[in-house]
Amino acid sequence: MLLIHCPCCGPRDEVEFHCGGQSHITRPGPPETVSDTRWGDYLFTRINPKGVHLERWLHTAGCRQWFNVARSTVTHEIIAVYRMGEAAPDLTMGVV
Repeated sequence: MLLIHCPCCGPRDEVEFHCGGQSHITRPGPPETVSDTRWGDYLFTRINPKGVHLERWLHTAGCRQWFNVARSTVTHEIIAVYRMGEAAPDLTMGVV
């Protein structure tokens, strides 16, 4: 089980959270200029990396706030937790 550090509530067990999938996805627009293919990609196409993945999580059994997590899909290690609206951490140097 993961121990996730909620930015508002502190460390909690994974069962209190819901993963919302890949984070930092930008909605295409304006709507009248977006092709069906591009809209379909926005709705359904997600990356599935082996390594660090940026995800959205919701603290469903706590503060009900969304936040972002940088997590390794190989080891499930949580590398960084940061609030919605904050920039993703620079993970290229290996230090967060």
